[in-house]
Amino acid sequence: MKNEMHQIVQDTKQIRAILVGLNTNKSDDEFERSMKELKELTKALDIEVVGITTQNLPAPDRSTYIGSGKVEEIKASLDVFDADIIIFNDDISPMQIRNLEKILDTEVIDRTGLILQIFAKRAKTRESRLQVEYAQLQYMLPRLVGMRSSLSRQGGGSGRLSNKGSGEKQLELDRRRIEHRMSELRRELEDVEKERDTQRNRRLSSPEPKISLVGYTNAGKSTVMNNLLSFYGGDNSEEKKVLEKDMLFATLDTSVRRIAAPGRRPFLLTDTVGFISELPHTLVKAFRSTLEEAKYADLILEIIDFSDPEYRHHMEVTKETLAEIGAGDIPILYIFNKSDLVQNQQKEASQLVMEVPRAVDDRAYICAKSKESLDALIGLIEETLKQGDTLCTLLLPYSEGGILNTITASSVIESTEYLPEGVKIVAHLSAKNVAKYKKYLAE
Repeated sequence: MKNEMHQIVQDTKQIRAILVGLNTNKSDDEFERSMKELKELTKALDIEVVGITTQNLPAPDRSTYIGSGKVEEIKASLDVFDADIIIFNDDISPMQIRNLEKILDTEVIDRTGLILQIFAKRAKTRESRLQVEYAQLQYMLPRLVGMRSSLSRQGGGSGRLSNKGSGEKQLELDRRRIEHRMSELRRELEDVEKERDTQRNRRLSSPEPKISLVGYTNAGKSTVMNNLLSFYGGDNSEEKKVLEKDMLFATLDTSVRRIAAPGRRPFLLTDTVGFISELPHTLVKAFRSTLEEAKYADLILEIIDFSDPEYRHHMEVTKETLAEIGAGDIPILYIFNKSDLVQNQQKEASQLVMEVPRAVDDRAYICAKSKESLDALIGLIEETLKQGDTLCTLLLPYSEGGILNTITASSVIESTEYLPEGVKIVAHLSAKNVAKYKKYLAE
């Protein structure tokens, strides 16, 4: 039962979908952006979009969400488009889904249901699979009554997307069994979180700075991580790379890698799940321990797709999400990725052309695949970390070789001199290290 939930069953026929959006109070641009994102989410699940329909109402219809007239219009188009599923751009109530499925005689899911399926498909590690299963059951629980007619069916054979990956056993679950399974999952997740806490505490005890990559999904976080590894990841860097693909939510799992550029202090770089508008609350709650990795960073790198016309909106979503998980007060560097594409557009339009790469204040304009850009990024990171440093001279006894190794691994060393009484080093120390090694400070 544990894994059946996540097995996306492949049909020989590609699923075809009609997308439905209701605009009650959004601007035309905002609504269009939201519908475009729904289309990309649908494609991320390998579903073909065959039709899009929209409706304007002052408020959602209580019974069918979009009104009976629009529902009849969709019903008439089902055979024309040979559609298998209707996907709504908003969260709709279990009652509305039941009413719509009864009238349309086809499957209906909402935005949250769609994103849950994407997460189920992408989950690879034990932790992410447990988190997704818990979120799915939490989503399913209030919808159980409407699924009663389907409970005797075999999940893979019914053709219903909302049951795909659920399996026969899950479709036979009643409310009590779902709640029992959720209790089991909570206990398992608590164990996993203890392991994560142990690993996190080990990293926190390390003197090396902790830096987190955050940003909107598909902005290029994994590309930044992988190319930093290529240039500064040391031996076996290829084996340490994460999945990199042009799709929404390509990876859900947290990855921590050590980056050590010559002449710069090494740091631990964390990459995790991307953000998106209206990320379902069930997923935020289930993935909170994963998302909260950013909360323990010394510095956040917000990766922004500068070539996306909606990048300002994406930055606002990222800001809101960071605040929600308690990471809103951590220093941020804004990394405008794909700036080379913007530069090329400016050249084609005979406009004033921006310089790439360029780093100024708390911003860097880069191409994540360019070593020149990543050198500029590393330089900006170093300058930012230096702001809290103090240039110190220390005299370490030869018996304290471990301290010398620790300082060398976590600081920028200006000079090293071997004297009869010990090793004299001049280094940029963090406030934490100044306090820790105060007794070795030279007069």
